[in-house]
This record gives sequence, C-alpha cells and structure tokens, in this order.
Amino acid sequence: MGVATDSGLKFIVIDDDQDILDIETALLTKKGHQVITLTESKAAYEKIKEEQPDCVLADIMMSDVDGMQLLQKIRDNEDLKDIKVILVSGRSFEFDRRQAMKLGADGFISKPIDADTFVDSIHAYIADKIQMTFWGVRGTLPVPGPRAYKYGGNTSCVSLEFAKGQFFIFDAGSGIKELSNELMATRGGKINAKIFISHPHWDHINALPFFVPMYIPGNEFEILGAAHASSSMRELISAQMDDVYFPITMKEFGSRVYFKDLNQGGFEIDGISVKTMLLSHPGNCLGYRIDYKGRSICYVTDNEMFLPDSPQYDPNYGKVLAAFVEGADALITDCTYTDAEYASKVGWGHSCVSQVAELAHRANVQTLYLFHHDPDQDDTAIDEKLSLAQECLSALKSTTKVLAPSETLSVSL
Repeated sequence: MGVATDSGLKFIVIDDDQDILDIETALLTKKGHQVITLTESKAAYEKIKEEQPDCVLADIMMSDVDGMQLLQKIRDNEDLKDIKVILVSGRSFEFDRRQAMKLGADGFISKPIDADTFVDSIHAYIADKIQMTFWGVRGTLPVPGPRAYKYGGNTSCVSLEFAKGQFFIFDAGSGIKELSNELMATRGGKINAKIFISHPHWDHINALPFFVPMYIPGNEFEILGAAHASSSMRELISAQMDDVYFPITMKEFGSRVYFKDLNQGGFEIDGISVKTMLLSHPGNCLGYRIDYKGRSICYVTDNEMFLPDSPQYDPNYGKVLAAFVEGADALITDCTYTDAEYASKVGWGHSCVSQVAELAHRANVQTLYLFHHDPDQDDTAIDEKLSLAQECLSALKSTTKVLAPSETLSVSL
C-alpha cells in the first residue's frame, strides 16, 4: 500500500479516554484525515478488519485488549500487513518503545499529546524516511577559517535517523561536536544511539570525548567497530582518554556505554540490516552498508583503490567492493585526492576522483557523495574535484549523480 501522508488517510483511533480521543480526532481531521474512534479495545480488531484503515492509533494501557496485544493480532494477520500501527501511551519507558518496535509497531508517541507535533510525528512514522545528515566531511585534520566556509572544516561524522527512533552515528571526528550541539539544542541531549567507528585513526575518534550526550544519565550508546590486534574497541577508545592525553576518562560518562567488536560480516538492529567489509587502508578499517525497506546507504571511508598500473592493484578487491555497494541509494566514500595529487600519495590509504567515479558507475549507485577531503584543499579545490567527478561520470555515460556534501546537509531517503 503506497500511503501518502499529506491528507485523506483513514485512521482508526482507539483509547478508553474520551478526552484524548477528542483531541487526536480534532488534530487529524484538521489535516484532512478521516477518523473512526473506539473507546472499547475488544471491538477494535474486527473493526480494523472491516474498515481496512491506512493507520491505527492505539493506546497501550486499555482493559480487555491492550495496545500491545492488538498490535500482535494485526501483525499476525497477513491481510492486515500494510496497515500502519502507532502506539500511544502515558508510559514513556524505553522498554515499552523497544517492545512495541519488536512486535512491529510503526511508531510510538508518548502522552501528553503535543498538539504542535502530533500529526507531523504521525506523518513521519507513516513515511518511514531515513534522514541522513553530514556533520563533518574532511579527513586527517579539521580546517578552520574562510578556506572552509562552503563545505565546513570538520572531520568525519555522518548520522542516520530513522522514523521509528533508531539513531546511527558514523565516526566521531570533530563533526560529532556539531551533532552534539544540535542534540543539546533540540532534545536537551536526550538520545540513545549506535556509534559505528570505521577505524581508530584520530580524525575518526578524537572528538568523542566532546560528545556531551555521553555524559547525560539515562542515555544509552553502543560503540561498534573493528578491534586491532589485541586491542578491543573499548580499549582503543579508552586509550585516547587516558589521563596522560586528556583530563577526563571514560569513568566520567554518565550514560550507559557498551562496546561491540565487529568483524567483516553482517547483523540486524531492529529490522535494519548492517553489513561490514574490511577496506583497503592501514590497520583494520570497516566500511558499512545499511539496508532498510528497499533503501541502502554505504559509508566507505577510508579506502584506497589502487590504479590498474600499480603493483598493489587487486582486481578482485574492486569486484568485492563493487558488490558491497551495488545499487546503493547513497555511497559516501573517500575521495581525498584528485588524480594528479594521488600520483605522489600512492599507498597512503586514500582514493582519487576517477577511482570513486568508476566504482559508483560500475556498482549502479544512485548518488555518490565525495567525502574525506584533504586538509590542504580549500572550498575551490573541492569544487574542482566535484567537476572532475561529473566529467568522469559523463564520460562513462553513467546515470549516477554526484554531490560534494557540506556540513549540516540533510537528505531524506
């Protein structure tokens, strides 16, 4: 069922509190939606089968059949699989939200109802978009001053926010401080998130101690990445916060912080597929592929694809990498150098324009995002790299689009 979110949807709203029903009905009908209300949950299931609504809003705490039980019955019926189900509850515990998502809820709204955001939240849950935001796009070192006004000067950090509340952060370069500022301003710093580390080079981890939500009690984070030799991800992160180098240790984190060592492979988080691949870069460096309901985002930095005339060139690696990013809606990848610059930087672990353009074309990528720019490159140099990538793709007669994202660019997928 292709569900538009602007107007004209059919809702069944179930709550044993008539005042709440009246508020929700008024807010939804104001946006042009049709609303059927029920105060008794035991009749709800049959009414849902009869009416086949676009969306069901159900309170969790009801007599007879509670919202969780109703959700389970809907998800057990193949004929109702396309109906969106959003649970509404005065119980705002994280456990309840997770349980709802595990059972197949499309959203979770806490009471009291916020009239300003209620319908927008429902629309967002129905659309089920992924919001991809760039917080730092440079590599190696931050670049301050007017040289970086257009694209920003922060190092690697990208976030993915899912409609159901999952929040993924990729790398903790200096860009994560900008993300921290945004979260503190908009959410009071309250967040649970997964932080995926590509590798522990400084430009990918050194701003983690400045991520303020880590110090807020009640938040929860899992930091995932590849171990290095005998050093676990916990040990790698802890080492840079040793009091020899930094005055605050991980003991100061007020949130719950967990660590997970990753290898090349795959796993799922709340129905979101996560695949990893070891990249061509000194040490253990992981690329990530995220797949969710027909959309895919690949985060592949840092990575060197040697030119065919190089003794280090491995054609099989190129095939494996192309298969890993095949058909991605978004490929965020290392494009540190122009081809001319790369000639003197072979073996440094980074790629050039023609390599990434050819990869994106071969793998049928929808949009290529140039990432991890050399600190010596100003905004004009990045503009030139973008033009070179466009020329390469045009010469290949490719349908792949290419962008050079700036800090805070946000894309809905």
